[in-house]
Amino acid sequence: MISKQPVKGPVYMKRIKGGVLADGINSLLAGFMNSFPNTTFSQNNGVIQLTGVASRYVAYFIAAILVLMGLSPVLAGVFRIMPEPALGGATILMFGTVAVAGVKILSSQKLGNRETLIIAVSLGLGLGVTMVPEVLGKFAPAEIKNVFSSGITTGGLSAIVLNLLLPHRAPASAGATSSQQ
Repeated sequence: MISKQPVKGPVYMKRIKGGVLADGINSLLAGFMNSFPNTTFSQNNGVIQLTGVASRYVAYFIAAILVLMGLSPVLAGVFRIMPEPALGGATILMFGTVAVAGVKILSSQKLGNRETLIIAVSLGLGLGVTMVPEVLGKFAPAEIKNVFSSGITTGGLSAIVLNLLLPHRAPASAGATSSQQ
């Protein structure tokens, strides 16, 4: 939606499949090179919103610059001396735009009571664990704390579980509708 590309249909599915394949190949190569697997991040949406540039050629150019900078200790030193408040301000702005993009996506969907409940519980649990980490208490096993200490994991897992457990509203039949009037 942010890059003005289709979000339905065959072109959309082709792009999604290509992105998942690229992430998989990248992670496979990272394993062979004794590195961490990588994936694309939603921060890219924030950068697109801020700059208005969604061209993949610009991304290729920036990737080449980042590789060259990674090979240069002098350039790394220049970025190392950047004041933390400047970096923090840019980070706040970028993640704020990511949140706004999420709100835009949610507002473009028709949300019923079921979907509203899933979003509310997931956001509440995710933010709750982030803001009050001691909510997990002293009695939870370490494995449970490790999984649920992240708000993203807690919110994501609760959304998945609620989506599986809460019943979908069946479409009303014509007979039931007319008898209720």
